[in-house]
Amino acid sequence: MSEVTENLLKIHQRIETACVRCGRNSSEVNLIAVSKLQDLEKIRQALLASQTNFGENYVQEWQEKAGKFLSEKIQWHLIGHLQKNKCKLITGKMFRIHSVDSLELLEILNRKAGEKNISEKILLQINVAGESSKEGFSGDSFEKVFSNNYSNIQIMGLMTMPPLANTPEQNRSHFQALRKIRDGLQKKYSVQLPELSMGTSSDFEIAVEEGANWIRVGSEIFGRRN
Repeated sequence: MSEVTENLLKIHQRIETACVRCGRNSSEVNLIAVSKLQDLEKIRQALLASQTNFGENYVQEWQEKAGKFLSEKIQWHLIGHLQKNKCKLITGKMFRIHSVDSLELLEILNRKAGEKNISEKILLQINVAGESSKEGFSGDSFEKVFSNNYSNIQIMGLMTMPPLANTPEQNRSHFQALRKIRDGLQKKYSVQLPELSMGTSSDFEIAVEEGANWIRVGSEIFGRRN
């Protein structure tokens, strides 16, 4: 058994334990293996261990990797900041785009998806901590999204990235805040936003306890990046 396989088993055990603590079914929680800057061999090991969801931060790096795994049943997720001029390169090719952080970006994705006659599934990135160094909608600016009609976009939910310096338990309040924002939007606009993308290697168990559906784990699976 490879080290990557062992790590994946441990992660799934920790997810299961966290779900037991908070009374959730572990089938509600999906693991994204964050493969940015990781060797192709480690990705292959994860695939052999039945890992199907992989997260990338950079469009160019994703393109290079995707070309190596054309025959594999990978569901790619873009979890890093998306530059507007790169939208055309990923339209219709991601299982989810987690990092839609502005109205302008949303409008471009909607237009590009329309040109291909597809429905793009995305999550809105919310800057719950209000950090100036982080991307994402802040304040109540994201509410404007629900006042417009994006016919080629399917908003699946919300994503956040809490401050890196915090301890796992300190990040609980940020995960709670994202869930409350989601619940408020669903009630106010009569929309369904079933997915919350939150939690990384250092705090995913807390995120699971607070309702995460997608957790993004890299170093705990693959080890340190190159």
